[in-house]
Amino acid sequence: MNVIIDRERLRRRAAVSHVASLGGILLILASVGLSMWRPQLTTLTAVMLFAGFATSTIGIFYANRWVKRPRPEEILDRALKGLDNRHRLYHYLPRGPDHLLLTPSGLVVFETRSEEGYFEFKDGRWHQKITLGKALRFFVEESLGDPIADARREITRLARALEDRAPSLGSIPAASIVVFTHPNATLVSKGNPIPIVQPKHLSKALPKNQPALRPEAYAALCTAFDDGGPG
Repeated sequence: MNVIIDRERLRRRAAVSHVASLGGILLILASVGLSMWRPQLTTLTAVMLFAGFATSTIGIFYANRWVKRPRPEEILDRALKGLDNRHRLYHYLPRGPDHLLLTPSGLVVFETRSEEGYFEFKDGRWHQKITLGKALRFFVEESLGDPIADARREITRLARALEDRAPSLGSIPAASIVVFTHPNATLVSKGNPIPIVQPKHLSKALPKNQPALRPEAYAALCTAFDDGGPG
C-alpha cells in the first residue's frame, strides 16, 4: 500500500498547538503579575486571564488532535498495511477528506474518532456515557458529533468535486467507514447504515467483490489526489 500524507499541514497544525499553548500560559502568568503590580486594573487582568485560558485550551485541543501519538493516520496505516500497492491511502488532502483510500474498485472515506469510552448507535442516534474524566476534558477533546452524518457529507462533497473536475470519469463507487481509533473505545451498534469499527476490524470492513475501475479512471484519480484532491 502506498501512503501519501501532507506533512506540511501536520507541521503547521502542530506549530499552532505549540504557539497557542505557550501564548496562553504567558498570558495567564502576565495576568497574575499585573494583578500584583496594578491591582486596580481588575478588568484588564480578568480579560488577560480569560484570554490566556482560552488560548491555552485551543493549544491543548490542537495538541490532542495533531501532536499526540499515535495520530489517526498512523493507526489507519497500521490497520491497512497488508493491502497491496494498488491501494493508495491519502491523509489530510488540501482539497479532500482527512483520510481517503483509493482502491482498484473505488474510494473509501474514513471518518475517525479518537475518544475513549462507551459509544452506542441505535435507532439512528448516537449515545455515549459521560464520565467525570470525559466531562473535565470537554473543552480539549473532539466531540463525538455524528460521525455517520460527517462521513456522508464527505462522500457527497467528494462526488461533487470529482464531477466538477473530471466529469468524463462518470460515477465513481465511494463508500465510507467510521473508525474509533482509541483502544479503550467500546462500540455497540445496531442498524448502522455504514460500518462502525475499531482498527483491528477495519480491513474486513472494506468493500468486497466490486467491479474494478477502468484503468484510465484509476489513473485519473491517482493524478487528482496526488495533486491535492479534486476540490
